[in-house]
Amino acid sequence: NIYVNHVGRCLARAGHQVDVFTRRDSESPPPVVYVRPGLRVIHVPAGPPRFVAKEKLLPYMPEFSRRLESVARARGGYDVSHANFFMSGIASMRLRRTLGVPFVITLHALGLVRRQHQGTADGFPDERISIERELIRCADRVIAECPQDRSDLIELYGCDRPRIVTVPCGYDPQEFAPDDRRTARAKLALAQEEFVVLQLGRLVPRKGIDNVVRALALLVHQHKVTARLMVVGGEADTPCEKATPEIARLRQIAAQLDVADRITFTGRRRRDDLRTFYNAADVFVTTPWYEPFGITPLEAMACGTPVIGANVGGIKYSVVDRATGFLVPPNDPSVLAERLAVLAENRVLARAMGLAGMRRAREKFTWDNIAEQLALSYAEVARSPATQFPP
Repeated sequence: NIYVNHVGRCLARAGHQVDVFTRRDSESPPPVVYVRPGLRVIHVPAGPPRFVAKEKLLPYMPEFSRRLESVARARGGYDVSHANFFMSGIASMRLRRTLGVPFVITLHALGLVRRQHQGTADGFPDERISIERELIRCADRVIAECPQDRSDLIELYGCDRPRIVTVPCGYDPQEFAPDDRRTARAKLALAQEEFVVLQLGRLVPRKGIDNVVRALALLVHQHKVTARLMVVGGEADTPCEKATPEIARLRQIAAQLDVADRITFTGRRRRDDLRTFYNAADVFVTTPWYEPFGITPLEAMACGTPVIGANVGGIKYSVVDRATGFLVPPNDPSVLAERLAVLAENRVLARAMGLAGMRRAREKFTWDNIAEQLALSYAEVARSPATQFPP
């Protein structure tokens, strides 16, 4: 949602006409919402008008695709469609077959990679992988979000190298920028003298937050650092163990390691609150088992906060080890604790890494930059002569 929202707005500001199609998930939204000049969101009635978990949406995609085609025909077609995720790809491929609209796809996560790391915990249907293979085979351009994504597309899915273009995710510099740390901490009622570690994002096991809790225990008990871990996220605005079962598991681990009083769970927070959290922290930590890209490290870097991230996926592309922060193994709390101790003991180094990260974010990862790169790919496929799908 963040990706599509920002890319759509940037493309519209650049003078393009953008229609975003999304499934209607409640009774309330109007059929069309005009977001700004050049950008509108079209709510497609496909399946029940209520929230449906993404793992359960596949049966509604044929209806979604038919209705999208109807709108496209009435409009007179499109120059290009950009599918985000494999289910959207089904709709884009239909437009390609019926109206000759070339399509670009960003999968954002690959089913085979997800299965490797999550096994039976992956709730998506088995058909996902065969659908992804077909989309990758037929798309006019496949957008890889980082070098690891590109490698996975080639090695696991056999994607033709010439059709792959690497374009990362981004951040909005109006939304995320440095602020005064003391002021940010005062807003959050944080002690000024504590070493504050921030973990922000979805609270699910694959995000490896238990690894951060274990590292915190080593940081406090072995390295003797007065530290606090802020865990921002969840399915409710208050840290509810029923709504977010991962909180219960993390609290149990913290209690066993005698650091329960060193961890603050905030619950879910609005996006316009996140800047304060990033600026209040001494370091942002994210150590998932795997990560297709990961926008949160960019947001932290944009705020001038050093990042310690797992050496996986897009994180090892956005974070430059020993320059904008540190890269660590995804499940090694002792190494993470050592890197945290380095930053706690050397605030000059931490500040330098934060500044380096801010410069890197501004140079490579703004949404305007990302949208410009995508627009070049759109123009290339729109200019290319129509080709037949392989049999």
